[in-house]
This record gives sequence, C-alpha cells and structure tokens, in this order.
Amino acid sequence: MNGTTIAEAPNGFPEKAARFAYRVAWGFARVFSVLVLLAAWEWLATSGTFTPFQLPALSKVLVRIWADITTGDFFINTGLTLYRALAGFLIAAVGGVLLGMAMSRLRVARWFFDPIISIGFPMPKIAFLPVIILWLGVYDVSKITMIVFDAIFPVVAATIVGIQGVERELLWSARNMGAKEREVLWQVVLPAALPQIMTGFQVALPLSLIVAVVTEMLMGGYGLGGAMMTASRFANSVGVFAGIVEIAVVGYLMVKAMAILRRRLLIWHPEAHDPSTA
Repeated sequence: MNGTTIAEAPNGFPEKAARFAYRVAWGFARVFSVLVLLAAWEWLATSGTFTPFQLPALSKVLVRIWADITTGDFFINTGLTLYRALAGFLIAAVGGVLLGMAMSRLRVARWFFDPIISIGFPMPKIAFLPVIILWLGVYDVSKITMIVFDAIFPVVAATIVGIQGVERELLWSARNMGAKEREVLWQVVLPAALPQIMTGFQVALPLSLIVAVVTEMLMGGYGLGGAMMTASRFANSVGVFAGIVEIAVVGYLMVKAMAILRRRLLIWHPEAHDPSTA
C-alpha cells in the first residue's frame, strides 16, 4: 500500500515528503473516529444534553487526569493494576503453553485435561471470585489468581491449535535428519506454532487487564478499578470517567505493545510481509 501511494505521487515530488505526507494522512485517518467520538462527548456534555453528573465534559476529565498525574495517584494506581495484570498474564502464558504442549504430546494429559478445558473455557470464571476470596483473602494473591484463572484458557486452546496445525512434512523432515523428539519440539513444533500461540497471548493480555480492574472494583484497595469505585462512592462523576479514560489508554498501549512484540518475534513468518492495518 505504501509503494502504491508513493508511486502515484506527482512527478518531481520528493519521495521522503510523499512518504511523510502519506503517513500523516494515514495516521489521521486511523484516529479520526476516536476524535469524532471525543468531540461528540465534549459537545454533548457542554450543550446541556446531559447533566455534569451523568456526563462530565471531556476537558474536566482531562484536568482530573492531569491532577492525578501531578499528585502521583495516577502512577500508583496504574502501576498496581499493571503489576497484577502482567503478573497474572505471565503465569497464565507460561502455564498455558506448557499445559497446551503436554495435552498435544501426551495422551494421558489430553485425556485428563481436555474435559476440564472444554467445560471451563466458556464458563464465566468471575463466578469463582467468592470462593477465591474465601480461600486467599482480598489482596494481591487472590487478584492475580483470578487473572491466571481467566487468562490461561485462551493460551491453552491457542497452543493446542497451533501445535496441531504444524505441517507433517516439517516433522518428517526433522526426524529424517536425525532430530530427537525434544529437538523437534523446541526447534520445529514451537516455532511453527508460535503465530497461534501469540494470538492466544493477544487474547489473554487484555483479558488480564479487564479481570484486574474488575477484581479491584469488587475487592477494593489501590489500583485503577479501586480508584473508580472510590470516586463512585463519593458521587465523583469526573473521577469515574477519568478512570475509564485511563483504563482505555493503558489497555490500548498494552495491545499495541503485544502487536509490536508479535511482529518482532514473527519477523521470519510470511504474515510479517503482508500489508497490515494494525
């Protein structure tokens, strides 16, 4: 797509300028809908369509976020939420890949865990929150446990699908060349299954943030979810909407970071050479 636009640039127009103009135009087009939404938010709030309690103006919400940044509350709450979400995600990622590998390679593991995964995957895991509170309390261990419990299922499913999709010719070739089963697994199967595994990570990561915020809302304490509930208890509408914006920005940055990591890890894969709209 880049090549097409640059090739269509007027004769004599510097190539770097055309490339820069294209990137600016494409970047604006990608955020246009978000800018329209934010403008509509500000207009609806200031026009009197909604009361300030129902919908505070975006400008007031941004002022509140800036106040949170200057006082340090933003960094404390965001840091705690990220710590819980990322700790839970990392445990779920490692555990999910290992469990998926075991289920793909060992019949006894697949026999034992497949019914559990099939039943547990579609279940709303948040229903187990009261049990986890009873067992582990309301601090970080219980919140991270809840995140692991929710995020591990898509990683396991993606790992199984990825390993099952590895081309048999690759396995036959590796074995004919004298590779041992462990070498086949680490040097052939896992790299070939990595695109699917990364897809599982991309599902599990935002899920980890969602569960972290929900558990903070329900269990209390510091964190973005806890700050929103505190603002809600004091009928502080601006504080609640500030929390929503902060969570949206943090979630967007996490998703973008995972997309960049995927492109770096799969630089050898054909998908890295396909046109991307991400």
